[in-house]
Amino acid sequence: MKRWPTVFSSLSHNQFRWLYASNISFMFAMMGQFLVRSILAYDLTQSPFALGVLSFVVAIPMLFIAPIGGALADRVDRRKLILLAQSLVVIDEVITLILIATNTINLWHLLILSAILGALFPLMMPARQAIIVNVVGKQGLPNAMAMQMGGMNLTRVLGPIIASILVAFVGYTSTFSVALVLYFCAIACMFKVHPSYPDEDMNRRSFFGDIVDGFKYLKVNRPVFTLLVLGLVPTLLIMPFQALLVVFAQEVWGVGEIGFGVLQAAAGIGGIAGAFYVALISTSNKRYKRMLVSLIVLAVTLVGFAYSPWFLLALPLVFIAEIGVTVFMTLNNTAIQLLIPDAIRGRVMALLMMSFGLTPLGTLPMAALAEKYGAPIAVASAAALMLLVTGLFFGYSKNLRKIDYLSEKAIQDDIIRGNK
Repeated sequence: MKRWPTVFSSLSHNQFRWLYASNISFMFAMMGQFLVRSILAYDLTQSPFALGVLSFVVAIPMLFIAPIGGALADRVDRRKLILLAQSLVVIDEVITLILIATNTINLWHLLILSAILGALFPLMMPARQAIIVNVVGKQGLPNAMAMQMGGMNLTRVLGPIIASILVAFVGYTSTFSVALVLYFCAIACMFKVHPSYPDEDMNRRSFFGDIVDGFKYLKVNRPVFTLLVLGLVPTLLIMPFQALLVVFAQEVWGVGEIGFGVLQAAAGIGGIAGAFYVALISTSNKRYKRMLVSLIVLAVTLVGFAYSPWFLLALPLVFIAEIGVTVFMTLNNTAIQLLIPDAIRGRVMALLMMSFGLTPLGTLPMAALAEKYGAPIAVASAAALMLLVTGLFFGYSKNLRKIDYLSEKAIQDDIIRGNK
């Protein structure tokens, strides 16, 4: 087997290389197209409200479709589910491309087609997350999850940048055509991945019963429930600060759109660095301590960012803050994946995905606070509240203190089963 450095050890799996290539191709296209659709919606209407409606129709299906996607991921071949959903995404994008090329597209077309995409993404994303452990096993999962997070952050930075450049120089038709090529590449790579069926569940019920069982599982498995709730802390309190970066750039430091772009780039690069760090230490099992430290670093640097008098000082602070949030989210998600049995993995991943869909709920109160008291106070207050909640979690949760032991036990049990 080809030897890889520790930080890229999961790429020693031929199957994971194909899966990773598929995921990166798909995410590049998806991240870029989110921006392109926003630009197109504004060009069609010249209305900022249209942008909000577009985001709404994409985000809302995540809360309702994700449980269905999770139940499907625990019933059928996960690879086939991903291929089917990706193929439907291609059809949706082809229809959009035809409407653009024939100059017949209207806002209502865009909203309907975007809503369909918003329903397809949560249909496949639980399977995309669940299939990783099927490919690399629990022993290789920590590094694979870090590689996955690093790739997502890379596409989050480069996807919109490349898409905006393409729109400016070659127009919407060519940009959508490039996205389609990337989607086809994602499908082609996924065909190289072996079929991946979930473990049999002897207690399987009806389809709706399976969805309910996903919620019931959390009730009786307190460590997993604790990790999921803990993951909501930065999701609801901290992640919404990204929506205020434009306010900091224009009103606090007066650096305009270029400064806003630089802030976003610094945050994105910090996310990549955080994922790289987790990949580097993926053989370590000290998740409890590192999750605690990463949340403390995140809170402290965001307070410093909020009250930074200089733009150049804010850049390394937002960079470090993104390292903190990426390290925490990667370790948290990995611990959840390690602790859950494969028969219910898709449904738990769906619940995890639903928690990410709650981010807009945190954006509204932070935006309201920023409107009344200013962006610095809003972000600093959220960071201070997160620090308090973090202290309560790590100070009083016995389930959280058992995470390292339970994670290591899950890895060793998987190794034993593999050797039998």
